[in-house]
Amino acid sequence: MRPLLEVRSIAKSFRGLKAVANASFEVPQGGIVALIGPNGAGKTTCFNMIAGVFAPDTGEIMFEGRRIDGRRPDQICVAGIGRTFQIVKPFAGLSVLDNVIVGAFNRTKHLAEARKASESILDQLGLGPKRDLPASSLTLPDRKRLEVARALATGPKMLLLDEVMAGLRPTECDQMVEVFRELNARDGLTILLIEHVMRAVMALAQQIVVLHHGEIIALGTPQQVVRDPAVLECYLGEETEV
Repeated sequence: MRPLLEVRSIAKSFRGLKAVANASFEVPQGGIVALIGPNGAGKTTCFNMIAGVFAPDTGEIMFEGRRIDGRRPDQICVAGIGRTFQIVKPFAGLSVLDNVIVGAFNRTKHLAEARKASESILDQLGLGPKRDLPASSLTLPDRKRLEVARALATGPKMLLLDEVMAGLRPTECDQMVEVFRELNARDGLTILLIEHVMRAVMALAQQIVVLHHGEIIALGTPQQVVRDPAVLECYLGEETEV
């Protein structure tokens, strides 16, 4: 079976500084893959190339067997890739529900359908009782959940999660992990995540890709990666959340 996402030798430089260098990896249909590495390793740049924020300088990105590199973010969203952002910025003046409805308009133009889908997603993420509150009133954990809800509302085949566990307490992190496990097991949602919280990575990921200075230095199962000497030296030996 062809992978849902194929990243083929992509590279990106900014003013002569190489952020990503010839990175290649795959995300299987229905899989959960984690992209980890030290700060500045090029993880978010990879996400931004997949999501259409930047076009790679070289290389190709294939989704469902079709090239998507160079497409606009809205086109990639329509193709079936939803994403969250590391710094959550909901529409503060809108209600929690209306924030999600905005995302749901990617899959339907009918308000009643968008509202129904959005309410279901909020219930799944434990935000149903807060749907009429202004988004500005939410705590950080709930803003993180809202960020995920907005991405899910677009109806993605693959979800890109950019550090959605950062700043959460261990119990809150475990609750988010269970949500993603359920989405993956019940709905077959494919997930690619950037995460520093190794507690979440080890609980969720089936495969891990490790970036360092823009290059992939390790790729394998969680058990393989955490024993890799290069990974231990450049990343896991740092003060990492567990």
